[in-house]
Amino acid sequence: QVQLVESGGGLVQAGGSLRLSCAASGRTFSSYGVGWFRQGPGEEREFVAGISWTGTSTSLADSVKGRFTISRENAKNTVYLQMYSLKPEDTALYYCAAEPWGLGRTKNRYEYGYWGQGTQVTVSS
Repeated sequence: QVQLVESGGGLVQAGGSLRLSCAASGRTFSSYGVGWFRQGPGEEREFVAGISWTGTSTSLADSVKGRFTISRENAKNTVYLQMYSLKPEDTALYYCAAEPWGLGRTKNRYEYGYWGQGTQVTVSS
């Protein structure tokens, strides 16, 4: 079992930056791959970024490549999503999710068994 709590969201102007954190409880967090997803108003939840349980493999959605990075610190049971050059279309509720022994490439939300409650990111133009 793992419980996830996101933080770091907020209101930022276009072109600005934010770093989201996904803090996990449980001693076995290092054996979970983690994905970040987002859901805008009236939209489907979409994959944003993923990182493997080892931290050595990452993947990013095409829409955020070159602007977002994902990393993890297993000693702190935390995964980060660093977001640069934010655009109004990045506005969404951002969720982190965990997959046992995940490789960070799973874009199917139904493959993740554990979810946080989300943190809101709003980018103004």
